[in-house]
Order: sequence, then C-alpha cells, then structure tokens
Amino acid sequence: MYPADLVKPMREDLTNIGFEELHTVEEVDAAMKKEGTTLVVVNSVCGCAAANARPGARMSLQNAKKPDNLYTVFAGVDKEATDKARGYMVPFPPSSPSMALYKDGELVHMLERHHIEGRPAEMIAENLTGAYNEFC
Repeated sequence: MYPADLVKPMREDLTNIGFEELHTVEEVDAAMKKEGTTLVVVNSVCGCAAANARPGARMSLQNAKKPDNLYTVFAGVDKEATDKARGYMVPFPPSSPSMALYKDGELVHMLERHHIEGRPAEMIAENLTGAYNEFC
C-alpha cells in the first residue's frame, strides 16, 4: 500500500476533471450497474500513468462525445476495489494503468498497459476518442 500523501496528487489528476473514485467492492458494483457509457481508469503510481494515461484520459474528455460516467480505482491502494474492477475487465489480464469503456455494463473497448506505456498522451486520447465516437 502506498502512503496517502504520495498518491493524493495522482488521484487528483483524475478527480479534478470529474472522475469519481471507487474505494470499495460495493462502489464498483454499483458503478458498473449504471446505464450509458462508463470509463474506468485503473490509476497507478508508475511513470506511464503520470506521463501517458492520466494526461491521455484528460485530453480525451475534450471530445464532443464522451462517457456518461467516469470512475477510477487506484492499484496498490484500494486493492479490493481494484480487483473487483479488474473482474469486469475479463478476459483481459490485470494491468495498471489501464482503461476500460463499457456500454450499459458491457465491455466495449480496452486499453491495457502495453497500449499505454511508451505512447504519447495524444495517442492515448486519440484511441479513447475513437471509442467514444463509436460507443457514446
């Protein structure tokens, strides 16, 4: 588990732009039952989350079409919530950071760590906006 002071600014990168944090299994289950489109970001302390994933998610929300619901879980901090969220991402193996887009609870688009690591935030945003344009 990472210290709260260490991850606070990393959490705020997403909560300041409208993402709601999910800390419990129950919160994850309730979020996944919401109608419409839902983006879940598995946040992380790693460099690719800071340089690519969080900025890419932020840029993607400048698109005309965007998800109805924005959620995040933090790997290495909220273990049970993260494990539960990853359960909704099957058949994809656990990775962090990662991003999953759902439509009415069905997984329709997935970005795993290997899609994020080493790619510029603009490319992440472009990938996400393509999915938003198709599913939102």
